[in-house]
Amino acid sequence: MTKQFSPEVFETHAAKPVAAVRPGDAESLKAALRTLAGGVSIITTGSGQERTGATVTSATALSVDPPRMMVALNRSSSTWPILQKSGWFGVNIVGPGHEGLANQFAGVGGLKGADRYNGHEWTSLATGAPLLEDAIAGIDCLVEEAIERHSHVIVIGAVQGIRLIGEQSLVYQGGAYHRLSPR
Repeated sequence: MTKQFSPEVFETHAAKPVAAVRPGDAESLKAALRTLAGGVSIITTGSGQERTGATVTSATALSVDPPRMMVALNRSSSTWPILQKSGWFGVNIVGPGHEGLANQFAGVGGLKGADRYNGHEWTSLATGAPLLEDAIAGIDCLVEEAIERHSHVIVIGAVQGIRLIGEQSLVYQGGAYHRLSPR
C-alpha cells in the first residue's frame, strides 16, 4: 500500500535566528536599543533667543496619578542647562509629517537653539514651554526632580496642561523614522 502525504508535510520552515552574544558595553547596548521602536518627541524649553530643544525617544509617562512625565537627556546636550535654568519643558509628541522638524531638533543640518524652531507655529500653556501647534500631543511640564546619572539626567515633570490632537505618532527604529500602518 502506498502512503500519501499531504503538501503540508513538505513545507519548509525558516531557520530560527541565532542570537549573537555580545559584551555588556556601550556599543552592544546601542545595537540592542536600535531594535526597540520608540515614539518620537521633541523636548522644548527656554524662551526668546534661549529657546532650545532636542528630539528624543526617551519621553514616557512616569505615572498618570499624579500626572508625571519622565525624559532622559544627555547632560552634555545644549538642552539640559537651559531646561535646568527655566525649570519647565514641553513634550511634543510628533506625527509622520514631522520628520524634518524632528531632524532639526536632532541637530541634523547644524541648526542650534532658537533656530530649530524656524518654519513652524508654536504656542504655550501654563509654564510657557514652547508647544508645537500641530503636534499630536503637547504636554506642558514643570520640573519636579532631576536625577543626574552617568552621561544622562532623568528629568521628572509635573504635568501642568495638555494639548491633544490625537492622531498617529511617529516612530523611530533602526536609525530611521517609521509610520505605523492603521489596522
